[in-house]
Formats: sequence, structure tokens, C-alpha cells
Amino acid sequence: MDNKYLGKIFDGGNTGDPLEEIVSLSSVICPTADCELIRNIYNDMTAFFSGSHPLFQKNTLQYHNLRHTQMVALATVRLFHGLHCNQIHINVETLTKGLLSAYFHDTGMLLLEGDSATSGTEYIVNHEERSGLFLRRYVDSKELGQNISEDCATIICYTNLSLDPTTIAPHSHETQLAGQVVGSADILAQMADRYYLEALPTLHEELKANKTYQYDSALELMIHTASFYHTIIIDRLKHTFSNTSQSMRTHFRERHELDRDLYSENINKNIDYLEQIITKCEEEMSCMQKFLKRKPPVT
Repeated sequence: MDNKYLGKIFDGGNTGDPLEEIVSLSSVICPTADCELIRNIYNDMTAFFSGSHPLFQKNTLQYHNLRHTQMVALATVRLFHGLHCNQIHINVETLTKGLLSAYFHDTGMLLLEGDSATSGTEYIVNHEERSGLFLRRYVDSKELGQNISEDCATIICYTNLSLDPTTIAPHSHETQLAGQVVGSADILAQMADRYYLEALPTLHEELKANKTYQYDSALELMIHTASFYHTIIIDRLKHTFSNTSQSMRTHFRERHELDRDLYSENINKNIDYLEQIITKCEEEMSCMQKFLKRKPPVT
């Protein structure tokens, strides 16, 4: 099985557009899932990021972009599918809330028309709260119910790496599960991406607006990324999120007859390669850039 074929599977299809896979998996998990709503959310999100929606300016952030949002939604529904195949019941409300939260989790960095900010980076700090506000307005416009927006705001909090979910106001087991799924999906979709290493300098430029951000250069961020994964991310996936990410292997086995977890494999490849080039280049950015040739697609 060649890498090109695996890449198409990983991206959710031949076109790189995961919508149909998201809809198909949603129907498998919950036959009563509102597929029209899922398509509408997808299309509305495309309009938000492209600037074709009257409320939002075109997104200019290259890391926290539409593609990242779509890949997090795809990873979310894949984790739900894996849990479903492991005999864990996922009801339609939990699925809907999870997908809404995945799609909206970074919208807090979008600029509104007439916004006083000049860049979405100005909203990176606590953008989760702003994302929840945009989601609440969207849910109200669709008349989906107040409890959905409240639960989704809680779920989005799970994507905040600096937040301990146990400090969030009490919420249901279903909301906790959805939070663990979306929080895991956000990590997996980023770090397993084939363009992850090339995108780290871009991520550095975006995160500089956060006063708590501790790295002075893209090089410093890249050097510390491997240790951050080993010391922080693995623990968050395993313990904070109750190893929910393990259901990804079940998904690929049941969906594609692949007894493999393509996300964990890709992450390990990325981290291993990063460690290799750091060793080779002795912490020289110009040298490291010679080993990072891929160009992320523009969305």
C-alpha cells in the first residue's frame, strides 16, 4: 500500500475535501444525523473563512485556516466513529455538538467586518471564548436550541492546551466525551499533518501575539516541539482525554480495513524527522529549512 493511497485516505478522499466522508461517517454513527445541517455548517464555515459571508473578513492566518478547521472536523468524526465501533453509544446530539465545536473552535480568530483589530492574531489569547460567542449566534440563527450552544462552548474549552478541563464548570458525561474527542482531534489533525513541520514557522508568527508565548524565534519553537510532544501532548491525549485517540485505529480498521492508526504514525514520523534535522543542523534555521520542502495548500 503506497504512501499516495494512504495520503488520500488520511485526507478523507481523492479531492482533499473531507465533506462527503464527514457526512458518510455521521450517517453510520447516527442514522438520524441531520446531514443537511452538517453540509450547511461546512458551507457556512467556508464562507466565514473566505470572506464571502457578510459578517466576516477573509481569513489571512496561514496556520489557523480553513484547511485546519476541516481536518479537525474530519478527525472528530473519525474518533466518534471509532468509539461507535467500540460499542460506545454516540447519540445524535453529542455528534452534532462535537462537529459544531470542531468547526467553530478557531473562529474566534476571524475578523468581523468593521473590526477594530488588524489581524486575527490579536484575538489568539482566549480566542476560545470568542469562538463560543460566534457559535452561540450561529446556533440561535439556526434555532438549534440554547443547550447546544452552552455545551459547545464547554467542548471548545477542551481545545485550550493551557486549560485543565477539570476546572470547567460541571457538565454532562456526553459533553465531557465530546470535549475529549474534539480536544484530541485538534491535536491529532495538527501534528499528523504532512505539512506540520513546514507550518511551524507560520505558527510561531501567529502565536507571538500571545503574551504568555515563551519562544523568541521559529527555530526555538521547532527545537522545543519534540520535547513538548513527549512531555505534554502524550500525557494530555492519554490522561486528560482518557486515551480517546486510541479509537482512531478502530476507525481505520473498520472503515478502510487498515489495522493501523495513520494519525499516530504520521505524528511519530514528523517528530522523528524533526529530531533528525535538529541534530544534523545543530540548531541552524537556514540548514533546517533545506530539509523542509513541502508547501502547504492555500485555503
